[in-house]
Amino acid sequence: MSEQVNERMSEQVTYRAFTGDDIAAAHALTVELKWPHRADDWRFVLQAGTGFVAEAADGVIGTALCWTYGLERASLGMVIVSQAWQGRGIGKKLMELVLERLGERVTFLHATPAGQPLYEKLGFRAAGTLDQHQGAAFQPPLVSLPAGERLRPLGSNDTPRLIELASRASGLDRGEVLPALLENADGIALDRDGELLGFALFRRFGRGFAIGPVVAPDAPDSSRAKALISHWLSLNEGVFVRIDTPGDSGLTQWLDGLGLPRVDTVVKMVLNGPKSAGPDLAAPFPPADPDVRQFGIINQAMM
Repeated sequence: MSEQVNERMSEQVTYRAFTGDDIAAAHALTVELKWPHRADDWRFVLQAGTGFVAEAADGVIGTALCWTYGLERASLGMVIVSQAWQGRGIGKKLMELVLERLGERVTFLHATPAGQPLYEKLGFRAAGTLDQHQGAAFQPPLVSLPAGERLRPLGSNDTPRLIELASRASGLDRGEVLPALLENADGIALDRDGELLGFALFRRFGRGFAIGPVVAPDAPDSSRAKALISHWLSLNEGVFVRIDTPGDSGLTQWLDGLGLPRVDTVVKMVLNGPKSAGPDLAAPFPPADPDVRQFGIINQAMM
């Protein structure tokens, strides 16, 4: 073991609450690991959540954040440890601090292959997958909507209905997260005779822009969700766009075909959820709403 590693192993690591002053250091960690997040992306997730940092003499070396949705559910993410400090249990300690804060809430995360073994040791169980699509050379098709339905801009009076639909589709209380998201996003609504049926948001993220959440009633061939997504793609041809879709959304082949290839798949995991799907899998959770679905998520941390 080198002298430098020996010195680092003996150096003290402390843990404390994440503050706004830590954003620059946290952003540097994501740059180191080649994550796409900008400093502004960190500001948004911190605005809606809370968390912890691990700190050594040379500054912040690890982070973990969490978000609560009402009194019963939560998610966590942005679990990062600097490469030079990995393998010392820092990620596990950060996770334990976050989970202690969340208590008995049903808690979700999306796991990379590197992180999944740690999450399994902490009691998380697989409960689905998530496909990441991105690209800039897409050719959005014209998608027909059912008779009487149309797309229209979102209005300020739509917010209560957006919160209701987003909460039903995700199974998570979106009462706090969605208003914060609307401050940073543009939106398009799916409307039928004045009734808002679904929506899709579009915002700056990482290398370009992100579409999500995408919420709509199901339809043959997922035509409603496709129309909402195609709206944003048709307005932004040649712009780098990312969308993260649940593995059972039915959109993967369609997105691949129009120029947004799948570049990654991660595992959705849950702690304190139902355990009726077998010894290695959690039951699909939250249970699906039969009338409205989430075809694209906010981001991998906030679901």
